[in-house]
Amino acid sequence: MKKGKVSILEHELVPLHKVMPEQEVTELLKRYKIKKEQLPKIKTSDPVIKEIKAKEGDVVEITRNSRTAGKFLSYRLVTK
Repeated sequence: MKKGKVSILEHELVPLHKVMPEQEVTELLKRYKIKKEQLPKIKTSDPVIKEIKAKEGDVVEITRNSRTAGKFLSYRLVTK
């Protein structure tokens, strides 16, 4: 029996990652009064970034579940 490829995104320890539309990025940067380059970084070589096909310059929203905060959002700028 041939084994199928399992998506890393389906693993219970990998939080939800999504590429943000440019309009949402603009709103995010305005809300926090920051520049895109001031966001924490995540590399294009990251397995999840490869899986979601994010490219350099994209901003990724990461949704984590937290026992204390409920849902916690963080943002990363994709870099080389």
